[in-house]
Amino acid sequence: MMNALILATDSALRTLFAEPRASRPNPAARVADLELSDAERRQSGALMRINHVGEVCAQALYTGQALACKSPALRAQLAEASREETDHLAWTQQRLKDLHDRPSWLNPIWYAGAFAIGFAAGKLGGDQVSLGFVVETERQVEAHLQSHMDLLPASDLASRAIVSAMKADELAHAQMAQQAGAVELPAPVKSLMQAAAKVMTTVAHRI
Repeated sequence: MMNALILATDSALRTLFAEPRASRPNPAARVADLELSDAERRQSGALMRINHVGEVCAQALYTGQALACKSPALRAQLAEASREETDHLAWTQQRLKDLHDRPSWLNPIWYAGAFAIGFAAGKLGGDQVSLGFVVETERQVEAHLQSHMDLLPASDLASRAIVSAMKADELAHAQMAQQAGAVELPAPVKSLMQAAAKVMTTVAHRI
């Protein structure tokens, strides 16, 4: 248990304070980085800040779930998904720099909240409920990313490439959780998750 706690602490510190390193090429490198107006740059920056917060929360959620889960095989699956989310974290952070924008100042709070949810889901509900949280979270994130494809400036091809690649990964994570035995979460829990996500995205848009 002590080793697991050390790993969880290391994950938190790396997510919040270290420069993330992607294991896959940044999708933005494959497209032309067109000139954006100031208004377009601010719009893209706000949206990519929200996406960066989402990746901070994903790291926290998976870390909390891995700490609580009982199955070594599931723990390995969560670790693999977390590594892909680290790519997303690196891509969105780099894109924020390219847009001359910044991450959310409240990232430690977002991380703590998501970690608590992930740990509680695994500890109180067991592995199948924990997987259910993965499925519902990724479904909501996929829908959220699709909405950003509609909101991003048409000329911001770099941000669009990143969001598109992230969306494909989130779908794969949801499918992984379903195949591993996820249970369907009750409707009130799904609604609560949607409400919490709405608060996060609204605040992170500016702060």
